[in-house]
Amino acid sequence: MPASTKANDAANPFGASIDETAERIRALNEKVLEAAKQTGKISLDAYEKTLTSLVEFEEKVADASQLDWVSALAKAHASFLTEVSSAYTSAAREAIK
Repeated sequence: MPASTKANDAANPFGASIDETAERIRALNEKVLEAAKQTGKISLDAYEKTLTSLVEFEEKVADASQLDWVSALAKAHASFLTEVSSAYTSAAREAIK
C-alpha cells in the first residue's frame, strides 16, 4: 500500500464509508424533495378542482335567484374567488418548480 494511502487511512479511517453515506443521504434528500413536489402538485390540482366546483355552484345559485342583489353578490363572490385562487395557485406552482 502506498504511503499516501496509509496516511489518508490513518487520518480518516472511515473516509470512503462517510463519502458513500453522504452520497446516499443526498440521493435520498433529492427523492424526498421530488416526492414533496409531486404531492404539492396533486394538492394544488385537487384544490383547483374543488374551487372550480364551488364557483360553478355559486354561479348556478346566482342564476337561480330571483333577487337581483343576491344574484349580483353571488356572481361577484364567484369572480373574486376565481381571481384570488388563480393568483394563489399560480404562485404556489411557481414556488414548487
